[in-house]
Amino acid sequence: MDEATPSSAAPPPAAAQPAPAPSEALGPAPLARRLAAPLATLAGVAAAFAYVGTVDPNEPGHYPVCPLLRITGIYCPGCGGLRSAHAFVHGDLPAALGANAMAVVGYGVFAAVWVVWLIRAVRGAPLRVAVAPVWWWALGGVLLIFSVVRNLPFGSALAP
Repeated sequence: MDEATPSSAAPPPAAAQPAPAPSEALGPAPLARRLAAPLATLAGVAAAFAYVGTVDPNEPGHYPVCPLLRITGIYCPGCGGLRSAHAFVHGDLPAALGANAMAVVGYGVFAAVWVVWLIRAVRGAPLRVAVAPVWWWALGGVLLIFSVVRNLPFGSALAP
């Protein structure tokens, strides 16, 4: 055989060709697989809201009482959250805010993050939520202030 033919050309050394990353070698995941996690999360949250919307937390005996409230009489940041979710499901936003305003803010934050997650999943980009520690401390501070204020006489509007 002639050495000039393409079949006799020696392949370049392995070190000269970088190996493709596993995600590049397989290509992007199918759309259904990329949407599975956001849609499953939405289904779980919708099921929880449907249950709370059906089983009224305002009637005693359906849900356990907050242990902190039972032992100390102090409202925690989550007290009134189920009543808030029940009112939210029934479209009563003033009652939802009155039961637990921070929970209603949380519903909005969840919705915004979920929409971003869904859009990124459709585009094939991973969702990376990197929150700096200062923001976690700020959130903790806001929850602490909310808890203290809702337990004081002037903050009774925030109490469930």
